[in-house]
Amino acid sequence: IQVEAAQPAGSAYLDGGTSKYALILCHGRGKYPEWKVVDPLRKGVHEVMGWYTLSLQMPADDKDWKEYASDFPAAYKTIKEAIDFLKKEKKVTTIYLMGHSMGSRMASAFVAYNPDQPVKGLIVAGIRNNGEHPFNGKQNLEKVSIPVLDIWGDEGNGKDSRNAAERRDLISEDYTQIPIAGSNHKFDGYENRFVNIVVKWLESQTVRNEKK
Repeated sequence: IQVEAAQPAGSAYLDGGTSKYALILCHGRGKYPEWKVVDPLRKGVHEVMGWYTLSLQMPADDKDWKEYASDFPAAYKTIKEAIDFLKKEKKVTTIYLMGHSMGSRMASAFVAYNPDQPVKGLIVAGIRNNGEHPFNGKQNLEKVSIPVLDIWGDEGNGKDSRNAAERRDLISEDYTQIPIAGSNHKFDGYENRFVNIVVKWLESQTVRNEKK
């Protein structure tokens, strides 16, 4: 059988059957597709909404975050492969993209600098604004023209809340910020709350798209 587009190597996939919707997920630095944050979300969205979910193996060398700049092109390539796989092989029509931590920097940069790609909405969890291009989450998000859910834990070392405050001026009809009170950067112990917020936002976007 001739396969037009293969499932990206190392990714964790859940089949959505006849669903036309999918969520692609990008884990954080040095992690993997079934790690914290992305794993409960990929399972939760599949279970509650019946969507396809595809959690990617992102570039994940164990190194300082500042050394990841050269990995962004490989990250974009993996996300494009995921989109092709879902569109061509699974006949999905509506794709959302989610990233956590370094994965959120990569996902936001992908959307910012690949505006022709068919992504309907972006979820960034625990995104940071420090660093030069392409790391700076705020700079990336300023260039994004699709709906965004910006979600973070307001506990831990306070970095996520300070970073989120810097992005407050982006809030609009298409840009939503939601903190999870008491949660750390990885949403430890708040996984259900995190999944519920994302599911609600995806449902609201679906309703909005159907009205258009």
